[in-house]
Amino acid sequence: MTEILRQAAELLLQLLLSPFNQGFWDFILKFIPYVVFFELPIYLLIFVGNVRYVLRRYWKVPQWRPYRPLVSCLITCYGEGRDVECTIRSLTEQIYPGTIEIIAIVDGATQNSDTLDAAMAMRTMVNARKNRHLTVLPKWQRGGRVSALNAGLNIAGGSVIMALDGDTSFDNTMVASAVRHFIDPNVVGVAGCLRVRNASRNLVTRLQAIEYMLSIHASKVGLSEFNIVNNISGAFGVFRAAFVRAIGGWDSGTAEDLDLTLRIKNYFGRHPHLRIRFEPEAMGHTDVPDTFRGFLNQRLRWDGDLFYLYVRKHYLSFNPQLLGWRNLIMQLWTGMFFQLVMPFMILSYTFYVMIFYPPAWVLAVWALVYLFYLGVTLVFYFLFIVFLSERPGPDLKLAVFLPLVPIFTFITRIWCGVATLNEWLLKSHLDSSMAPWWVLRKTKY
Repeated sequence: MTEILRQAAELLLQLLLSPFNQGFWDFILKFIPYVVFFELPIYLLIFVGNVRYVLRRYWKVPQWRPYRPLVSCLITCYGEGRDVECTIRSLTEQIYPGTIEIIAIVDGATQNSDTLDAAMAMRTMVNARKNRHLTVLPKWQRGGRVSALNAGLNIAGGSVIMALDGDTSFDNTMVASAVRHFIDPNVVGVAGCLRVRNASRNLVTRLQAIEYMLSIHASKVGLSEFNIVNNISGAFGVFRAAFVRAIGGWDSGTAEDLDLTLRIKNYFGRHPHLRIRFEPEAMGHTDVPDTFRGFLNQRLRWDGDLFYLYVRKHYLSFNPQLLGWRNLIMQLWTGMFFQLVMPFMILSYTFYVMIFYPPAWVLAVWALVYLFYLGVTLVFYFLFIVFLSERPGPDLKLAVFLPLVPIFTFITRIWCGVATLNEWLLKSHLDSSMAPWWVLRKTKY
């Protein structure tokens, strides 16, 4: 084993010391997995988008206009208990001078009496504040998240709707930062930014915190500059109420956030002026799984839902007349290919090189791949720290865990393949915690 490691180190050192040597590029083209070359253009696009955002932010003179629409915050509650008090309080204490209507929908209120009681107890405090009003809507029989959102939409009076999780809290500038985009009549949705609230818990939560910083915050900043935001998060999405009502509200099934995003984008081809924005200053804080098993179970559902939506439910959406060419290419590339095809390419390549090439070469190859992804991680991390982070101090403390990020990402990509197979063979979306089985079984997909 020691000899293998020595040979691998010598080969890697030889390659790194002669990057312009023909042998180096022969090695790269022959042995480095081609998924690297598929990903590189996306990284460059996101990088350019971030640079464009920074230049626009620091050199363009902002033009502020008074715009204070009634905002309806739909909080979907199920089993949060007293945690929902934090969510309601953070919305009550927003600096937004307009009216905020808080609607807490308690799904399955019969078995979630503690959550219902916690929400009801907040009414006196909220309603005593100027321009704040709390309505608690109990749904006695559980119908799932989609059912709760549509119930809230039916009684919401705001022209701007926020779909929020009951265990997510928000910075007090969130509403003002998100709502200002709707001055533009072409904006139909705004994706809010999320941070990991329990990041300091352990290694698993810290790695997810870095993932959220790079894959949600930095990536969506870049994508938003080209109007190709891939998803409006279910935990924190903001919409023009009239548009959501015009397309029928939220649809039954699971992964309602990506489902609604795709249904909105189905109008982009015919109405190319429509926009979905990402607002990095509209900040929410959510808890993530604090065990590796819990994390894998969460991603089993998330990644399986991608196959369900792309292949089973929205396969007809992959049409330039619906999505427009720009979003069609991005959905095929970063959605269909990255999520559904690439995990199997990575897995196949891994087994191939391990079987047919000497161990020293395999180690050298994977060391180069690791260094590439570590380099990408470092570039985006420090870009994020310098130009995007509103909390650079706490974020810098996570830098020590950056060397683990490529390994963590590799595991999640392989697990994405497992989730895809699980959905393909077993239709795992019909066994989701997002809705009871009698609701999911009624979906025709």
